[in-house]
Amino acid sequence: MDTGGFDPRRILEALNGESCRGPAPEQWRDGGEGPMGGGGRRRALARSRRDLARGHEYSFETNAVFFSLINLRREQDDYEVVRKVGRGKYSEVFEGINVNNNEKCVIKILKPVKKKKIKREIKILQNLCGGPNIVKLLDIVRDQHSKTPSLIFEYINNTDFKVLYPTLTDYDIRYYIYELLKALDYCHSQGIMHRDVKPHNVMIDHELRKLRLIDWGLAEFYHPGKEYNVRVASRYFKGPELLVDLQDYDYSLDMWSLGCMFAGMIFRKEPFFYGHDNHDQLVKIAKVLGTDGLNAYLNKYRIELDPQLEALVGRHSRKPWSKFINADNQHLVSPEAIDFLDKLLQYDHQDRLTAREAMAHPYFLQVRAAENSRTRVQ
Repeated sequence: MDTGGFDPRRILEALNGESCRGPAPEQWRDGGEGPMGGGGRRRALARSRRDLARGHEYSFETNAVFFSLINLRREQDDYEVVRKVGRGKYSEVFEGINVNNNEKCVIKILKPVKKKKIKREIKILQNLCGGPNIVKLLDIVRDQHSKTPSLIFEYINNTDFKVLYPTLTDYDIRYYIYELLKALDYCHSQGIMHRDVKPHNVMIDHELRKLRLIDWGLAEFYHPGKEYNVRVASRYFKGPELLVDLQDYDYSLDMWSLGCMFAGMIFRKEPFFYGHDNHDQLVKIAKVLGTDGLNAYLNKYRIELDPQLEALVGRHSRKPWSKFINADNQHLVSPEAIDFLDKLLQYDHQDRLTAREAMAHPYFLQVRAAENSRTRVQ
């Protein structure tokens, strides 16, 4: 896809207040009809942007979140919104189209947040650019009136995981988890934790067998010994370290989240750990992995649970993985799958497989063999 001369480094120059050549993009216009009914879609996007701005006492331009823009050949009205596909705490997401080449894209409209957070997400996307199975950032634009920035990403013809996962074969699961591990191994090798691995952030085009890890809004650079915010990741995929307020976590947080995803896929139980709140999430984990392992973990890192949480957790013996096997999922659960899962869902983050180690696990023997065969043919 033509990126119109887009260079993520220019964005960072702009955000840092450094000089940028060329004019800022023009506003999204209400007028003009593109090949897919541009006027109405632009108005819909403008309305969405106004809705996002309501309830905030500042705009992107007036306070610390001023988003000065870079020199781009493509202007904002090069994109039209087609339909809304999702929303989160920090953004709303639309399927869109580039009217210059009629190619689909994804438009992520950021809600008013600190400039530092926007800079971090863009810097991370820049650092990961070209990495295996990392979603591609194509462009960045903003609304001239609200100054709301939008990130433009490649489009993936995703099938909702609630529809797709129940149809996957044993080999499909091995293949897609391996593809996801490529993305995690790459981002970890670049010093970046994703911190929000979950099915919603793993786009799969099953027809093309293409996977992309998306939404790097919670991602962070890892520095050994640094204490991080534990209010990251989605509840069902939060590692024990987050639930017991252990702040000096690392890349292994992503491996726990991957383990939760994997368990949900092979046992066809989504989500696998279904807590009603963060305290109950730890309870649900303890009822499977047992409290002996949890207590050993807490003692090792000198963590004291809140008395209320300690009472909620109670005492539980470890539940064997075989208890989750039934007629519906038994064709997906092999001894090597159980061994792989066991090495991911470890209380102690230091005991979990790294992404690189996970890729070398016997569970992926067939996938590696097929990949090596394709490489030899090419």
